[in-house]
Amino acid sequence: MKALSSSSMNSSSMKTLLFELADHVRAAVLSTPGTLKDRQVHGVSPGGDAQFDIDEVAEQATWEFLVDRKAPVALYSEDQSLRAVTDRPEVLLLVDPIDGTRPAAAGLEMACISIAAAPFDESATLGDVRWALLREIKSGASLYADRVVDGLEARGYAGPMPNLSAVRKLDRMFWSFELNGHPMALMQQAYGHLVDASANRGGVFVFNSASYSISRVITGQLDAYVDIGNRLLKDRPELLAEFERVGNGHVLHLFPYDIAAAVLVAEKAGVVITDAYGHSLDDMLLTRLDAANQQSCIAASTPELHAALLDEIAWPAPSAAGVEALLGA
Repeated sequence: MKALSSSSMNSSSMKTLLFELADHVRAAVLSTPGTLKDRQVHGVSPGGDAQFDIDEVAEQATWEFLVDRKAPVALYSEDQSLRAVTDRPEVLLLVDPIDGTRPAAAGLEMACISIAAAPFDESATLGDVRWALLREIKSGASLYADRVVDGLEARGYAGPMPNLSAVRKLDRMFWSFELNGHPMALMQQAYGHLVDASANRGGVFVFNSASYSISRVITGQLDAYVDIGNRLLKDRPELLAEFERVGNGHVLHLFPYDIAAAVLVAEKAGVVITDAYGHSLDDMLLTRLDAANQQSCIAASTPELHAALLDEIAWPAPSAAGVEALLGA
């Protein structure tokens, strides 16, 4: 492969780099069916999430590609801290080689390669992300965005993208939410009533992949995606022990690499996407994993649906005493 010189890191070369990296990682994952089947946990990521054998394959493929290409980038990925490929990186590359490890390990389609790129700065934020790519592992379909270029580039879909729905009512929405690292009792208190209201006339899904869920809003298959865990913790710090309990000692909310690419892609598609307070996600630091920098997210196909979710989710979560009673403590 042709090496990229520092002077070549423009929009055209970055687009090529992101697509070729995604191709390489996807090929590596799809060529290891035995690893997919075994589903062995070999450790935890720096953020505390369980890492399966398939994660190791994807992480190694990411690093080997960038080293072989001699790309002037610094890589921050789920399983590793910040690593510079060359002495003077120009670009910070934020990669989740498999966002949706569990679906991928089960051979299901709800998993994406997520790649976000920003001008190199260790204090860069989500708002600094310039280029973003989501590549579906099973289908190969992709969504690409450049912050300074209008529109969204979609490849591999049957129809034009974006294809946002016009749903405004909570009881008719098709939506997904997150459970990994989220106490089910708290989630039931916060939006169990929304599950009850929408499960029959709409649809409720748990995909365990933020990027896949957000991309389904863009394709029109979903109307909304909700992950409120980090807002619950920020509103009620006394819930920390509960989140750590289900996270095996860690807080597992949205990390930067989970959503850095998906947020820019969604914004370019016209999705209303914010944290669970309704605020912009732009200030999220790209290279910090602590709970204070982790995020919540509400993404919706229409402003009306987004506002309704913010209004109807039960804020705040139960008090510590209420949690103890709820859990039978």
